[in-house]
Amino acid sequence: PAIPEGVRTQRLLTVVKAGAIQQVKTEPTDKVSTWPHLVAAEFVALMVVTAGLIVFSIYVDAPLLEFANFNQQPNPSKAPWYFLGLQELLSYFDPQVAGVIIPGFGLAGLALVPYVDRNPSVRPSDRKLAIMIFSFFVFASAILTIYGSFFRGPGFNFTFPWVDGVFFDF
Repeated sequence: PAIPEGVRTQRLLTVVKAGAIQQVKTEPTDKVSTWPHLVAAEFVALMVVTAGLIVFSIYVDAPLLEFANFNQQPNPSKAPWYFLGLQELLSYFDPQVAGVIIPGFGLAGLALVPYVDRNPSVRPSDRKLAIMIFSFFVFASAILTIYGSFFRGPGFNFTFPWVDGVFFDF
C-alpha cells in the first residue's frame, strides 16, 4: 500500500519474461488461392448454364392450360413431379401422418446422419452406414415419385402405363 504506483508496475514487468509464451512452428501447406482460379471457373459455368437456360426457354414453350371455367371443375390433377412422392403418401395415410410426421422423420433422420456415422474417413468403402442411409432416402423418394408419375391416371387411380398410356405431362 505504501509503494508508489510506478515502482509496483516496474516490478511486475521485470518478473514477466519478454517474448512469446509458446513458440508456434507452422509448416508450409499446399494451397491454391480461390480468388482468380476457382471463382473464374465458377463464373464461366454460371454463364454457360444461364445461356443454356435462356436458349432452352426461347425454343421450348411452357405448357399453359385454357382459362379456368368455374362452372365445370376439372379432374383432380397430379402435383408437380417433386411433390408426387408426398401425394402418393397422402393416398395411403392420414394427411397429418403423410404431410408432417413422415417427412419430419425423414428430415430428422437425414440431419442425424453425421451423428450416427462418426467415421472421419472420406473413402466411400469406409462409410457404408452413411451411404446406406442416404441410398434408402433417395431410393424411397425415387420409387414414390415414379409410382405417382407413371402408375396413377385420372382421379389418381392406379393404372398400368403400358395398358392405359402415360398420364404425365413433361
